[in-house]
Amino acid sequence: MAGWHDCGVDANPIADLISSAAATLRPHRVGDRPFRDVAASLLSESGHRFSGVCIDTGSGTGFCAEHAAIAAMVTAGEYRITAIVTVWRDEQDRLYVLPPCGRCREFIRQIDPANLETTVILGGQRSVPLRELLPANEWPQPEAESRPR
Repeated sequence: MAGWHDCGVDANPIADLISSAAATLRPHRVGDRPFRDVAASLLSESGHRFSGVCIDTGSGTGFCAEHAAIAAMVTAGEYRITAIVTVWRDEQDRLYVLPPCGRCREFIRQIDPANLETTVILGGQRSVPLRELLPANEWPQPEAESRPR
C-alpha cells in the first residue's frame, strides 16, 4: 500500500474506504434487475474519494460499480487511483468485499498506466496491487522467427 499512507485519510484507510463504499449501498430493483446492490469507492492520487454503484440491465448495457466510481473521478479531471474497494451485502445484511471482475481490472489499468500500482482492497486485512491481479499485462515482444532461406 505504498503511497497512500500520507493521503489524509483516517488511521485505518482500508476500513475507511470499505465504510465509504458500504454507505453507498442502497439496493433498488427495477423489475427483476438489481440497481445499487454493489458499490465501489476509490481514493484518487490527490486524496479525493469517489464512489459509484452498479446498474444491472437486461440488455447488457449496465455497468459495474467500479466503472461508475472511475467515471466520477475522470469527470473531476483525475486519472490515478491510489486504492479501490467494491462491496455487496447479502440478505442477512452481511458485508462482503468483492474483487473487481476482469473487465474492471483492465478498465482500471487503461485509465492510466500507473494504475497498475493501485491498491485493490480484497478484505479488511488483505490488499494487493492491481499488477498482481493482472499478470502478463505488458504488451508482448515480437516473436523471433526462423525463416527458411
